[in-house]
Amino acid sequence: MTPIIHAQLDWDDQGRPHSRVFDDVYFSDKSGLEETRYVFLEQNRLQERFAALPVGGRLVIGETGFGTGLNFLCAWQLFEQHAVAGARLHFVSVEKYPLSHADLQRALALWPELAPFSEPLLAQYIVIHQGFQRLVLDNGRVTLTLLIGDVLEQLPQLDAQIDAWFLDGFAPAKNPDMWTAELFAELARLAAPGATISTFTSTGWVRRLINAAGFKMKRTPGIGHKWEILRGEFLGWPTDAPVPPAAKPWFARPPAIDGERHAMVIGGGLAGCTTAASLAARGWRVSLLERHAGLAQEASGNPQGVLYLKLSAHGTALSQLILSGFGHTRRLLEHLHRGIDWDGCGVLQLAFNAKEAERQAQLAAAFSPGLLHLLDPAQAQARAGVALEHGGLFFPEGGWVHPPALCEWQARHPLITVLTHHEALELQRVDGQWHALAGDTRLASAPVVVLAGAAEIKRFPFSADLPLKRIRGQITRLAQTPQSEALATVVCAEGYVAPARLGEHTLGASFDFKSDDLTPTVAEHTGNLEMLREISVDLAQRLGADALAPEQLEGRAAFRCTSPDYLPIVGPLAERTAFDQAYAALRKDARQIPEAACPWLDGLYINSGHGSRGLITAPLCAELLAAWLNDEPLPVPASVAEACHPNRFALRALIRGTGG
Repeated sequence: MTPIIHAQLDWDDQGRPHSRVFDDVYFSDKSGLEETRYVFLEQNRLQERFAALPVGGRLVIGETGFGTGLNFLCAWQLFEQHAVAGARLHFVSVEKYPLSHADLQRALALWPELAPFSEPLLAQYIVIHQGFQRLVLDNGRVTLTLLIGDVLEQLPQLDAQIDAWFLDGFAPAKNPDMWTAELFAELARLAAPGATISTFTSTGWVRRLINAAGFKMKRTPGIGHKWEILRGEFLGWPTDAPVPPAAKPWFARPPAIDGERHAMVIGGGLAGCTTAASLAARGWRVSLLERHAGLAQEASGNPQGVLYLKLSAHGTALSQLILSGFGHTRRLLEHLHRGIDWDGCGVLQLAFNAKEAERQAQLAAAFSPGLLHLLDPAQAQARAGVALEHGGLFFPEGGWVHPPALCEWQARHPLITVLTHHEALELQRVDGQWHALAGDTRLASAPVVVLAGAAEIKRFPFSADLPLKRIRGQITRLAQTPQSEALATVVCAEGYVAPARLGEHTLGASFDFKSDDLTPTVAEHTGNLEMLREISVDLAQRLGADALAPEQLEGRAAFRCTSPDYLPIVGPLAERTAFDQAYAALRKDARQIPEAACPWLDGLYINSGHGSRGLITAPLCAELLAAWLNDEPLPVPASVAEACHPNRFALRALIRGTGG
């Protein structure tokens, strides 16, 4: 992975930004707004297309070069003016050099008439790092997915159907990498039937390359000092080019759900509440079934969870998911009450041994300092506010969260009905409906069911063989003292301790792979106090840890639920016996791809296996699940979606059956 580099700008005497790297302007010196509206909105016929969208309909715009976001804001404004209330806008844009927040704010100040749109964008334009970054705007009516990085690394990982393309890289002569045959082939791969396309350039070789990719481009009169521009539409994949490989059937999208958009979500923790919210934002009616008396009673019920990023410098699927999920969750938290529901106080991961110090040095080289940077022992101590023996890695945008507050806020949508004391013991599908049963009692019914109840989903026969395991964890609650108020950031080693919330620090958490008993134990309180001393002897003294009797300490235990590869399990599920029959050929040859359609369990989806990372992975995985269900652009790279797919375990079992 390579650290992101923000755009390097100069500003002219009228306050307009100019790129140093490309020696080019971001928008016209005549009228950037008029040019955007003419070149991109008018040539793609967006006003009439927005007006024609039905309730529940959507339009997907793709863009090369997000820049100042001007095209996005103008498209959003037009959508707001002409689309019905129940329609949605998806905007997907690639940007290698994103503007810093301060520069974006300065650039957008030039357009005060766009303030109703630029202000919410700026509020969510935080924690923008490499890879896929999803911003949810206007209560989910508008979704912006930024692909931060090189266009030919990012677009091939996009799974989407684009209805209208905006080609808005810097001028071909200044930035030839954004105007290549390889890029135009990606635009064609992603184009929906009849997709439109427009660009400010009319350069002949650009037009010929786009035509060769399957578009029919026409020169059209320009605006301002541009004599001509290009617009066109997608005719279909060119007959003389090799067809791009189709999605493997076990990772392909299931058929769209027809009829009533109603889902049952089983499990009222983070996975269930965020899934319910993502579906409700898309107009789904959701019945949220929770077996306890309230939401977030199990692993999501701890008083403080840490926004903690265990990353890899090698860009693994898990690392990509964590980086995208961290940004998404951190942006959601802006809606909650800071200091009670969450605090962005930063997270310090101590380099407690040589191996950890080496790992941290690799990460510091792979990611931008705004995400993480190394602190020596003196700097770490100054940041933490307590004495520390080690330096470490500091995540300035991290912090702690009160998970129940996030769950309750997500479940507050008017389309969500929370059904407490509803424990689904059995699921049956009858006449296109899933029925949740407890003995002879039918608790709820819907055409779609999402299993979000951690390891409890193994009680149902069709999900029983998913390899989920429970790991018991116990936290210890310690009363704040006048001396412990000095703790200014979350500090982690083998465990973690957080600055106080409502007069109480959270310390934890233990790992126990064997116990099924959720009664807090003295032994684990003792172990947590030992972890505290390993983090900081000074903090332990400030908290009076030596005088505390472990048997009198308060705490809670819960089960984390994790998978063998530590990735969550998210997406549609196949019927296992039929899957094994359909793809039996993989036992003999793992490289062949049978054409048989996947035998999906109609309307059944999974969101589980988040382990100790649920705060970071569950909300984004809820967006992923909603994208599967609504046939929308996926919010993560295709390779990450496949790595999280429920079918991966059945697939591996077949392939391992070859003995290879």
